[in-house]
Amino acid sequence: MQEINVSELRNHLPEYLARAESGEEILVTRRGRVIARLSAAQDQRAAAKQQLAVLRGRARVGDVVSPAGEPWEAEG
Repeated sequence: MQEINVSELRNHLPEYLARAESGEEILVTRRGRVIARLSAAQDQRAAAKQQLAVLRGRARVGDVVSPAGEPWEAEG
């Protein structure tokens, strides 16, 4: 992860955007203090699909039709 000053970012913006797009994380500093992080945007749809795939692997589906054996009342 590289740290660069705001003025350096302004002077070479296309270069740093290309580096971020390729997966590099860049910290932007002002007076030695980190003020922002430049990184590639994640595809939200792909991330959601990946998370669902993980959950699908851990999910357990049982019999949802048969009675559970415990009495309950439903208002109706």
